[in-house]
Amino acid sequence: MSFAIHQPPQILFGRGRAAEAAKAARAFGPRGVVVHGRDPARAAALLAALGPGALALPCPAEPSLPMLEDATQRARAHRPDWVLAIGGGAVLDLGKALAAMIPAPGEALDHLEVVGKGLPLVAAPLPFIAVPTTAGTGAEVTRNAVIGLPDHHVKVSLRDMRMIARVAIVDPALTDHCPWPVTLASGLDAVAQVIEPYVSIRATPYSDAIAEPVIETGLRALMRLQAGEDAAARDALAWTSLCGGLALANAGLGVVHGFAAGIGGATGAAHGAICGALLGPVLAMNRARATGEARRRLDHVCGILARVLGGAPDEAPMRLADWAHGAGLPRLSALGVTPEAHARFASRAQGASSTKGNPVTLSHDDLCTILERAG
Repeated sequence: MSFAIHQPPQILFGRGRAAEAAKAARAFGPRGVVVHGRDPARAAALLAALGPGALALPCPAEPSLPMLEDATQRARAHRPDWVLAIGGGAVLDLGKALAAMIPAPGEALDHLEVVGKGLPLVAAPLPFIAVPTTAGTGAEVTRNAVIGLPDHHVKVSLRDMRMIARVAIVDPALTDHCPWPVTLASGLDAVAQVIEPYVSIRATPYSDAIAEPVIETGLRALMRLQAGEDAAARDALAWTSLCGGLALANAGLGVVHGFAAGIGGATGAAHGAICGALLGPVLAMNRARATGEARRRLDHVCGILARVLGGAPDEAPMRLADWAHGAGLPRLSALGVTPEAHARFASRAQGASSTKGNPVTLSHDDLCTILERAG
């Protein structure tokens, strides 16, 4: 047995812990950048606590290369000691990328995967503090930032072990009263991110211990939130999201996320909605093709899902898909994925880095079938 554990040196979890964000940031110096989402009011109290040394930068959409370049230029002029991001996964990704690029001597394209040079960072990133306000991506504990390249219609990663947050503060109260469509999409992403690492060929005893217990926790919490606002369910979903981030950082993902990067880059659809639409069909196809240990793990997951959703384990993947769409999750066709694009997205998924962790090797035809079932 041999494995490593990658995670932030400090994780604070619980209601009210967001009040500690200003103190955590100031521990790294008096000047910093605060990246926030569309509504600047969400960061108002934090900015007031940080005082004039904090520069506020908005992230109104999923980060793109032009957005990152503009934010880097503005942030470098401020000469910050740290970067703090408070918001959803997109906001955390922009903050993480900024922390890496502010001290970097070159440009972002020097370090981006796939379309850039993919070079390692020369300078160490600035200290990064992550405060998520949605429960889904687990970006507060991962070591990469996803950046869109509109000209290439693709999303790629900026990745470095040193990009892991110095402090991750997960306060479930920040997710209270999140609109149901966002809760559903991001929550299904959280569930996907504890299932895919558990069945990944890169799974470790650590990722198993983190991921397997919360598959049921996350799905039950999501179903409770469908019925109405529930603080305990918000706490459980936030915990699932955090566990998913820790699990994927150590065991990787699979075809669900292999598809998501290409589809998201081409259509602009929300990452969580794409993952949610694909999760059931991918589970069904993986299980149909798996043998040995991979099949045992997939059977175990389907047993957990059947315990929550009812029916037999064989039916569980598509029962999950039916429940999600019945709860309001759009199908892939509603997210802009046309049948004519299936072959192209299948080819992209075959070469995606996330796909390398998938428990079985799926053919191009298998991948096209998944898209048809999710469409």
